Amino acid sequence: MQTVFNVPTREQVTGVNQTIFDNLQKALGFVPNLYATIAYSENGLQRYLAFQNAKTSLSNKEKEAVNLIVSQENGCIYCQSAHLVLGKLNGYSDEQLSDIRKGRSENAKLNALVHLASEITRNRGTVNDESISEFFNQGYTKENLVDLILQVSDKIAMNYLHNLTKIPVDFPLAEAA
Repeated sequence: MQTVFNVPTREQVTGVNQTIFDNLQKALGFVPNLYATIAYSENGLQRYLAFQNAKTSLSNKEKEAVNLIVSQENGCIYCQSAHLVLGKLNGYSDEQLSDIRKGRSENAKLNALVHLASEITRNRGTVNDESISEFFNQGYTKENLVDLILQVSDKIAMNYLHNLTKIPVDFPLAEAA
């Protein structure tokens, strides 16, 4: 029997999480259902947002490419839907987003990033030498590699949370890639 997860309301979470809900409401105009679901944990939402918003050597555009391919690999419809919206806000076209979901990009540097993120996710951190060499050959550094792994881990946590809870998607639903 699967446990049913309802999205908690502001009144159902702790005071700390209520404040975070208020801040999200001001910043985004709504509290995304997946963030609200993290608020079942007294400390989870604050902890996750600090991790997600920490400084990184990857650009926002690169982070969105990683978020999208990892969500695709993990079959998380919630995160695919969210990151299609966020990808457009970060300057990607529909065609570029479609390519990223297929694990590729016409931009050689982005292609190396997307390919490596996909392989890291699919193979649980094990990659072939060619993929890592291409990543470095495209100008990425060891710092970028560490930040890529951290970005993958950020997205895996959210993918797993949605895949387990199956809370409603509150973004325009992603079509099958």
